[in-house]
Amino acid sequence: MSDTTNLSSLQKTPKPASFVEAKKTLSIQNECDVIVCGGGPAGFSAAIAAARSGAKTRLLEVNGCLGGVWTAGMLTYVFDFNQPGLACELTERLEQRGARIGENKRRYVYHIEEMKCLLEEMALHENIDIQLHTRVVAAYKNDANRLTNIVTESKSGREAWQAKTFIDATGDGDLGALAGCGWSFGRNEDPACPCQPMTMHALITIPNIKDIKEFVLFYEGDDDWNSWQNQARARFLDEITRAGITPSYGEPTLFHTNGNLLTLMANHEYGVRPFNAKEVSEATLRARAEIYRIVRGLQSLGGVWEGIQLVATAEQIGIRDGRRIEGRYQVTKADLLAGARHEDGVARVTFGVDVHAASQEENDTQAISHEGVATKPYDIPLRALIAKDVDGLMMAGRCISGDFLSHASYRVTGDAVAMGEAAGAVSALAAKTNRLPHEISWSEIRPTV
Repeated sequence: MSDTTNLSSLQKTPKPASFVEAKKTLSIQNECDVIVCGGGPAGFSAAIAAARSGAKTRLLEVNGCLGGVWTAGMLTYVFDFNQPGLACELTERLEQRGARIGENKRRYVYHIEEMKCLLEEMALHENIDIQLHTRVVAAYKNDANRLTNIVTESKSGREAWQAKTFIDATGDGDLGALAGCGWSFGRNEDPACPCQPMTMHALITIPNIKDIKEFVLFYEGDDDWNSWQNQARARFLDEITRAGITPSYGEPTLFHTNGNLLTLMANHEYGVRPFNAKEVSEATLRARAEIYRIVRGLQSLGGVWEGIQLVATAEQIGIRDGRRIEGRYQVTKADLLAGARHEDGVARVTFGVDVHAASQEENDTQAISHEGVATKPYDIPLRALIAKDVDGLMMAGRCISGDFLSHASYRVTGDAVAMGEAAGAVSALAAKTNRLPHEISWSEIRPTV
């Protein structure tokens, strides 16, 4: 039989429809009080608060650094950061390191590497057990519907972990979904508009930033900031268009980061489900290629753009919209309109509704919309951070319980820090007193955070 015949025969062999992996017994890694999955703004804050509350705390992170969107995502700026507690502490520590730009403590720009080092130093100082490059892949409950164990994958293979309480700070609600919690995603009532787009950030340099000042957002002051923001974006879009490129994001932005270093935010990836690895991978490749095209296009213009260089693109594409795990309270549009107050309010949100276009066609008309919602400062209650369907599980960050429009407001990182700090303190007290998070009253915690 010829080699050609053999190859043909192999090609006709039907592929198996499924594969059964052999069962294996996993030894449980060192037991602790609180396990936090996700080391971004919410997860870092949760771990710090738990450790400071006396809980033995473990922090599991999929990237090679702490900070999530702050660091691996190269966000470089923060909003709604004038929260009490840890947010203020981070602001002061960044300022002491010369790593913060802007007088306004509600929103400012920071130095990525300084932020990365600061977070790691703070976590190590609190004796938090950090494991990077680790993703949660399974969750198990006991007969009483309490989350007791999780399984992770890393270079060490599959590992099992046990704790008294768990916090889902994965952003996309990975742990909650694995544990069997109900969840929602995107604008469920409109299948044609499933979710907000993703954006990849990048760092660029220019020989003389003064030459392109009219295209850049600076954070030195507050005077007419919103007006300048709109003008700078419009002028920058004109320059990209002049280079023969139509960016996928209708309001491309340059943020002044430090010296001659800037952050570029210029792309949208539409309709991508963050819990689908193939879709996220394809979006990442498209976004990075678009960034290259834009920078090369600006280089071709010469003039004020002569010498512009792409320094780095983010390791992690920025995800605005992920799973929202069902909690014991759902934050809704009504809360935003009424300026809701709660006895168990853990964060007061002042950021407005920020809905990015869900398609290229929508972007061509309006890239960002407030959807006619005039928000009043409102509280996020502790109950929205406590899973409804599984005991012993809390959420922090953008995966808490809320509807589409409220999520478009509270998803910014200043609020994620406040939520994380609350979740960490509550989880620690629950673990130390052999209670469940929903059995803890916020009045027991409020004086300590």
